[in-house]
Amino acid sequence: MAQENKRDYCSKLHAFLQSTCLGFHLNPLVRHPELSATTKVTIVVARSSIKSGPSKSSTIQLYSKTQIDPTTGKGKLSEETSFKNGKSTKHGESNTITYHVLLHIEPEFGVPGAIVVKNGDQNEFFLKFVTVEGEDGGSIYFNCNSWVYPVKKTSVDRLFFSNTSYLPSETPEALRSLRQEELASLRGNGRGERKAWDRIYDYDRYNDLGAPDKGEDHVRPVLGGSRAYPYPRRGRTGRPLSIDRMTETRHKLINLDFYVPPDERFSPSKLSEFITNSLQAILHFVIPEVKSLFQGDHGNFESFEQVTKDLYAGKRSYILEGKVMDKLKSFLPEELFKEVLRMTKGNPVKFPVPQVIAADEYAWKTDEEFAREMLAGLNPVMIKRLETFPPIGKGGKRSSITILDIRKSIGRVTVQQLMNQRRIFILDHHDYLMPYLKRINEQKDVCVYASRTLLLLKLDGSLKPLAIELSLPGEEEGEEINRVFLPATEGTDAALWQLAKAHVAVNDSGYHQLITHWLHTHAAVEPFVIATRRQLSAMHPIHKLLHPHFKDTMHINSLARSILLNSGGILEMTMFPGKFSMELSSKIYENWRFDEQGLPADLLKRGLAVKTEQEPSSIRLRITRLSLRRRCLDIWSAITTYISSYCSLFYPSDASVVSDVELQSWWTEIRQVGHGDSPASSWPNLDSLQNLTTSLTTIVWIASALHASVNFGQYAYAGFLPNRPTKCRRFIPAEGTPEFAEFLKDPDRFFLRMLTDRFTATLGIALIEVLSRHTGDEVYLGRRDDGEWTNDEEVKRVFLEFGEELRRVEKKIEERNSNMLLKNRRGLVNVPYMLMYPDTANVGGEKGLTGRGIPNSVSI
Repeated sequence: MAQENKRDYCSKLHAFLQSTCLGFHLNPLVRHPELSATTKVTIVVARSSIKSGPSKSSTIQLYSKTQIDPTTGKGKLSEETSFKNGKSTKHGESNTITYHVLLHIEPEFGVPGAIVVKNGDQNEFFLKFVTVEGEDGGSIYFNCNSWVYPVKKTSVDRLFFSNTSYLPSETPEALRSLRQEELASLRGNGRGERKAWDRIYDYDRYNDLGAPDKGEDHVRPVLGGSRAYPYPRRGRTGRPLSIDRMTETRHKLINLDFYVPPDERFSPSKLSEFITNSLQAILHFVIPEVKSLFQGDHGNFESFEQVTKDLYAGKRSYILEGKVMDKLKSFLPEELFKEVLRMTKGNPVKFPVPQVIAADEYAWKTDEEFAREMLAGLNPVMIKRLETFPPIGKGGKRSSITILDIRKSIGRVTVQQLMNQRRIFILDHHDYLMPYLKRINEQKDVCVYASRTLLLLKLDGSLKPLAIELSLPGEEEGEEINRVFLPATEGTDAALWQLAKAHVAVNDSGYHQLITHWLHTHAAVEPFVIATRRQLSAMHPIHKLLHPHFKDTMHINSLARSILLNSGGILEMTMFPGKFSMELSSKIYENWRFDEQGLPADLLKRGLAVKTEQEPSSIRLRITRLSLRRRCLDIWSAITTYISSYCSLFYPSDASVVSDVELQSWWTEIRQVGHGDSPASSWPNLDSLQNLTTSLTTIVWIASALHASVNFGQYAYAGFLPNRPTKCRRFIPAEGTPEFAEFLKDPDRFFLRMLTDRFTATLGIALIEVLSRHTGDEVYLGRRDDGEWTNDEEVKRVFLEFGEELRRVEKKIEERNSNMLLKNRRGLVNVPYMLMYPDTANVGGEKGLTGRGIPNSVSI
């Protein structure tokens, strides 16, 4: 029998058996316990979510999945019983309250498939899980992990399904209408302002960034839903509109008063840790700034030594006394000032030392490190192989870099030979910036170029910069003013080269934070979260697969829109695009394609790999010693294998993928609504198991490994301002000008005064200190926060194999990092590349600025 015919036969047999077995899940490794007349039910509630626990006013009932009530068409309901005799317990690291209650079950009730919880109290509580015990020793597990609000507010009870997965067509008849009703309630009606207790997922445009009520300077365009400003969608809140009748108003941040669906919020413990980390970072920012007021620093760093001495622990810590103490007390609320005193007692009141200067304070200035960070730094997704020399921009305009400019650096080899050998690369921050550059530079204290940087791949696998072109718009339309800078190690040329590299780093920092980090991970993932909750039942196997990869994403995105991305927010203050930041990201989203977001597709597009059938993911790296990309491919391959094996357990054929009505509705909504502004041609049809596997792998990759690679290394490199500046206040001076004379007098001092002022720089460092920290409740790739998330033994086996493969990847990374011949791994700064280290063993363990680990989701 041909393989395809065999699959179709199995699919038909599966459907026949399904229809004759009253909807029982057919996996023989899923056992259904026999219930006794008096059934024990265990209810576990998180203590941190409540003061005393639910009372007898809160109740629970069971729904049968095998016996139908003819009056309702739904599963039979058990009797209702109250929460009684709760006792303090501990589950893992969590403090909980456990209730053991008894339910009378009639013999004809059958097997429970869902539970109904009614909160009859005044306050919400966080329900972790419920188990129903059988008389044969087996049990049925309900993985809840959800807030349950008072029925007085919600007007509806909460429904939870067991941890058995069902495709829509396989759903037991007794649960079909419950499944559909639950999804309908999550979609809502698209009207009204959302309240804290609403569990509604809906879409909206990014119309909450501006604040026109504050004046013209706070007006920002609405992103999404138009050709002018395409963008992914965000979660709808329905807040009142501002005076322009387009922009949503924002509540006062002090109460963190914004709507995200309850199940998307930080846990109480994470919220507490997040606030503490933020306060610590703010403290690191405030103390040196207050102290500088009494030292006459006038907003500038005067030397590299002053940067390290003033900002970082180990370079003498501040003592909170005298004028510094008085100044802090004068502008901090009393309770916050007390918290500052508590936190600083016995602790350094400075930033931790960034890894990039920990081993050598000046290695960051070298050309080797400048180039290495394009591969192993914060933004390794921009560098690409040069296709044409000289580079050609939009409209066919050629770069001003010539063969004569790079002749000295390439030696006897010709440019054409290097092009044929695919050894010339480019970091291109030119085309997307040029249309915005004039407006960006009209802002106060902003002097930024559009840059192109050419690099040579050396025979030892490392990169060597060849030239930097810095461009400004001319007076006439389409005119450019270009300057080319070449590598130098001595004298004035070396100092000018250092200034040029700083301007490139500014471009790269802005692109990294606004595009690579925010747009391509945070914003890109949110529509997938919303569509999954709206269209895939909690019983759906793909919902269960994706669930851990969406943890906390909507909450952190909502926070970002409130304090980072909004008009006058921290990113506008610290990044060079300023008020044009989000508008610029919208223009770049025009070119975002889903089919290019997976790692193999990305590497192929950038010319860093070629197709082959002998390598993982069917590609071979062009840069043979680029071992960090090899580890990325290992992670991609492990995710692909896991998801392929997982999906094969539920979809025996391509036809079964096509016939899944929830899956197809999910994919349609993502393409047409959630990412409705992206090109339709970039989305594969979910018409085969292969397309489903690739699409799911891409989603998981973006949410986990891609985000980890561009987020958790931020402090290691950008925690030291001169290495990753975010804004420049001066252009590079021309010979014969007063500025050039100032530059010649003290190049290092000019360099630091060219960068952003110390207040803005230190604020930016405080931000990335918070973003770079792993929290204590982080769950890493290859692990789940609940070991009972499924009762399917085959699914558990596949997931266990996934974790084992990731541990093998960890060992490879450890071995590679010890190989000193691999220059891109550590560089002269001696910072090992650990961002793709899954860290599967870190369970409730090390947290903070670890610089390693792949969390499951975009959670910070």
